[in-house]
Amino acid sequence: MNVQNVSGFQSDEPRKSAIVPGYMSGFGNSFETEALEGALPIGRNSPQKINYGLYAEQLSGSPFTAPQATNQRSWLYRIRPSVKHSGRYVKVDKGHMRTAPAAREESDLPLGQLRWDPTPIPDEALTFVSGLRTITTAGDSDTQTGMAAHVLLVTRSMDNEYFFNADGEYLIVAQQGKLRFRTEFGVIDIEPGEICIIPRGVIFKVELIDGAARAYVCENYGGSFTLPDRGPIGANCLANPRDFLTPVAAYEDKEALSLLFVKWGGELYRTEINQSPLDVVAWHGNYAPCKYDLRHFSPVGAIMFDHPDPSIFTVLTAPSETPGTANVDFVIFPERWLVAENTFRPPWYHRNLMSEFMGLIYGVYDAKPEGFVPGGMSLHNQMLPHGPDTTAFEHASNVELKPVKLTGTMAFMFETRFPQRVTKYAAELPTLQDNYIDCWRDLKKHFDPNKREPK
Repeated sequence: MNVQNVSGFQSDEPRKSAIVPGYMSGFGNSFETEALEGALPIGRNSPQKINYGLYAEQLSGSPFTAPQATNQRSWLYRIRPSVKHSGRYVKVDKGHMRTAPAAREESDLPLGQLRWDPTPIPDEALTFVSGLRTITTAGDSDTQTGMAAHVLLVTRSMDNEYFFNADGEYLIVAQQGKLRFRTEFGVIDIEPGEICIIPRGVIFKVELIDGAARAYVCENYGGSFTLPDRGPIGANCLANPRDFLTPVAAYEDKEALSLLFVKWGGELYRTEINQSPLDVVAWHGNYAPCKYDLRHFSPVGAIMFDHPDPSIFTVLTAPSETPGTANVDFVIFPERWLVAENTFRPPWYHRNLMSEFMGLIYGVYDAKPEGFVPGGMSLHNQMLPHGPDTTAFEHASNVELKPVKLTGTMAFMFETRFPQRVTKYAAELPTLQDNYIDCWRDLKKHFDPNKREPK
């Protein structure tokens, strides 16, 4: 017997999962996909009997009565209902994983601008669960507001181990090494320059593809990430919906003692089950994981003078109840041309209502050419001033203003309206730069009341 799923992967073992991931294009679409022909009911969600002896189950990412534009749900057709993937939950050590607001009083680190060198990948066995280390928390997960920023260090694949997060959705930014996410909905691979979104409640496990990996992770406690409104920009550019990829159905039919970890209410729990919970043979709906290649982002900018607000680089936003004020924004600074005339081209000095956690995936960040390296992190909290370091300012103030293309660079920000509280783990990291403030130390006083620049 030869079975083919819609990804085109063929197997002589029809009860096993596809290994090679396949994808469907689009953001927020209502998809349908089946790994076995006829597994997906037609014209109804929950028939009395389903082909192959499957169970129907709905996964809701929003209240039933949410407006249609924001209503999120998927129907899953699985070998066992997920209640069979539950046992007696036992609270276990959550390691370096923290959740707002419990982490608020953890650190006595003085207020200030902060920056870290890359966190080394240790020589020990770390899975997605044990390798997730929280750097900042903000808001309150119980009220579904705010976020957390983590660094992820993975040295071992999850075998018969699985995980889901009830506190929020994950946005994973690959920085070093490739990661494979096997989810209830299918398989997603990401590499540096790509991101993966795992919605709240979706079960998954993470495998290594080519050795140890490091990533940044945003845990969004609020409403799901969506594409930002473009306003006067119109219908195109920035992150285009067609470039988001959602996996086709792929399943595991595996009978083996397994561990399911659950993050719930800021705590970590574990239960033992006797099979893989990734047993969804078919599904349809609009609540599903996806991936996106940040190199497909189409940047817009000034083509005459001045510097637009960095909001023009927003890839995804998690809105709040206040229009225009995000619970979390995910912003990138990719390759782009700089052409503005008579303009200071790097990001200007500013103080911001939003607090900014920043990371560098690869290359050089134009506002911080020294001290901010790939794998590193910085935190500029609410209303704390920041901007280009001395070297960047002097160069940008005196360089010949001809068209310049920034190449081989990709930085990002997790930006939130809440203060970001530093965890004890982050405060005690040896990679924390105790002299970060010195990058502005040599900014000179240029003021001269008798000197005016020529028009």
